Amino acid sequence: MTARTRIKICGLTREADLDAAVEAGADAIGFVLYPSSPRAVSVARAAELARRLPPFVLPVCLFVNAEPGLIAAAVQAIPSTMLQFHGDESPDWCEAQFQASGRPYLRAARMAPGLVLIDFAAAHASAAGILLDTHVEGYGGGGKVFDWSLVPRHVPRPVVLSGGLSPANVVDGITHVRPWAVDVSSGVEVAKGLKDAALMRQFCEAVREADALIVDAVR
Repeated sequence: MTARTRIKICGLTREADLDAAVEAGADAIGFVLYPSSPRAVSVARAAELARRLPPFVLPVCLFVNAEPGLIAAAVQAIPSTMLQFHGDESPDWCEAQFQASGRPYLRAARMAPGLVLIDFAAAHASAAGILLDTHVEGYGGGGKVFDWSLVPRHVPRPVVLSGGLSPANVVDGITHVRPWAVDVSSGVEVAKGLKDAALMRQFCEAVREADALIVDAVR
């Protein structure tokens, strides 16, 4: 069976960018509901954008240490959303939001020496996947790549590779880590929150190239 790495493009703020991301081949679109982010949108704006998504393209709402009320409001406005917890949320807190919302979630792991990813993933056993991001000051990867050798070959949850990915390096990232999915934001932007249609298309094409290389390697 042909492997296919799923693609999430995060930090969308404009209709034209969302349409271009879908046309390029994105499987999921991320909306940042973290007010301190330059890519932040309101729940109402995220819902407005999400209504443009065609079937089988998944909206994902990103939260950082959010109040449960904000999560509940997002789920009410975008019932099909996946949740992404990108702050200091504990496993018990994530589980409580999962139970309350009934929506699957991704848990971000800030990759740094000393993090035992297998233990982190096991602690978040109800997560749909673990998103690997670069450890920098604040939240989010800052457009920087982390050391992919920190990722063990067998993680007990599906892995989403993030952190400084771009059309230029995503092939290497996929062939090194073999993730279930990849997540890009700054690597396909002309400015924070403003995506570039050509870069998004090049990114998706590079992901397909990486998939083809992996298939050829195992034949």
